[in-house]
Amino acid sequence: MRRESRGILRPPLAIVVVGVLTLVLAMTVASCQSTPAAPASASPAPQPSESTHSLHLDHVFVILEENKSYSQIVGSSAAPYINDLIKHYALSSDYFALFHPSLPNYIALTSGSNDGITDDRGAVGNEVAVTNIADRVEAAGKTWKEYAESIPSPGYAQDSGEYAVRHDPFLYYKDIAGNVQRARSHVVPFTQLASDLVSASTTPDFAFITPNLLNDMHDGPVSAGDKWLAREVPLILQSKAFTTTRSVLVVTWDEGTLFDNHIATIFVGSSVKAGYRSDIRYDHYALLHTIEAAWGLAPLTKNDAGAPVMREFFN
Repeated sequence: MRRESRGILRPPLAIVVVGVLTLVLAMTVASCQSTPAAPASASPAPQPSESTHSLHLDHVFVILEENKSYSQIVGSSAAPYINDLIKHYALSSDYFALFHPSLPNYIALTSGSNDGITDDRGAVGNEVAVTNIADRVEAAGKTWKEYAESIPSPGYAQDSGEYAVRHDPFLYYKDIAGNVQRARSHVVPFTQLASDLVSASTTPDFAFITPNLLNDMHDGPVSAGDKWLAREVPLILQSKAFTTTRSVLVVTWDEGTLFDNHIATIFVGSSVKAGYRSDIRYDHYALLHTIEAAWGLAPLTKNDAGAPVMREFFN
């Protein structure tokens, strides 16, 4: 008689595989049903970038010198006062102008673009209809003036002697040049600065200062510009705007030499780090963005919006 096997009956391998897969699928579905998926809005909120933080400055002064590269200023025996400022305050050692010649740099620094200007054209008949930093400042309820040395009269828009209108960018903006009252009340002779500095309330929040052709180093030597700064800068630093509020003075150059647009930019005042030097790359758009950030102003173009805020120089 044939004996029956008492061993366990083994199912075909295919049936085993199917069974395992079915079990795994069931467990996965159950897990998904018991733990709801996080909504899309649960992703971390973006953190504010450095450029969105206000620098909380009360007054910003900018003095624009002319046509000298970094190597012609920093360490130069012809510029003892400037180098003393560098020693005691803060220097941007890798700062670059944007264009040649002068005027496109002035326009870029105050509007976020050269606005199609590529030469040193006159102001009359060449005004551009663009929003500029003066517009932003006024819209925020703040004040501004441009102090132009040797300008014959307020709002004067023609070259005259040592006064060069191409160094006064605000007279190239149609909404300023086309408004006589606005131009004359905001683009004024440099001599008016002394009386405005009498109190913090009469000092504009934003002051743009252009020395004449001899004192800005364009026609005069570095030593002449250095002596001018040695005479005028202490009056600003000793003013109520500097001794009673958080303010800054920036001394920079519109451009360097034809083949070297590396320029010095110095931050001066108690609001900046003493003896500080940075080799991070900056340019005029970064300075404009820094001024905007000081008062929480919206950037003017994608150029300044994309430039870094020069926050590292401040306490």
